[in-house]
Amino acid sequence: MSRLFLLRHAKAAWALPGMRDFDRPLDAAGITDAEATGIAMQAHGYIPELTLCSNAVRARQTLEGIAANTDTGRVLYFDDLYREDASGYLSIIRKSGNVSALLVIGHNPMMEDLALALAPQGDEDARATLHAGFPTSGLAVLRFPGNLSEAVPGTGYLEDILMPPGL
Repeated sequence: MSRLFLLRHAKAAWALPGMRDFDRPLDAAGITDAEATGIAMQAHGYIPELTLCSNAVRARQTLEGIAANTDTGRVLYFDDLYREDASGYLSIIRKSGNVSALLVIGHNPMMEDLALALAPQGDEDARATLHAGFPTSGLAVLRFPGNLSEAVPGTGYLEDILMPPGL
């Protein structure tokens, strides 16, 4: 059995004039939410062996907030997690999936599309939450019977979704 944790980055500030979207930082609520997500991950025992993180500023800052409150394992950064679609995310996961617990910190709509494609079944409340839209700082917990390097759409089970307080 393996677990895949899909985390949408925390709430980002609006871009300032001349600022690239890639460089948008977290706003104050995003910083707080990232820290709360790390605390919740620790409390639930959702500890990855490996973290794959988008190189976008808001994703990296989300990782910092989480890492201040729980172990994130070894961390690798990917520009592709900023620009790829859900199938590109899955390709990256499969190439890195020789672990039993993998955290991916990325962006929507890719995170939502990937979670829904991988796990058509799961906890009823978690599925309802995900179908309403993958919230910033939301963590989808997917379980697979085998190794993540063999994950394909339809083979996962959505066992939980954590959201920051107040959402």
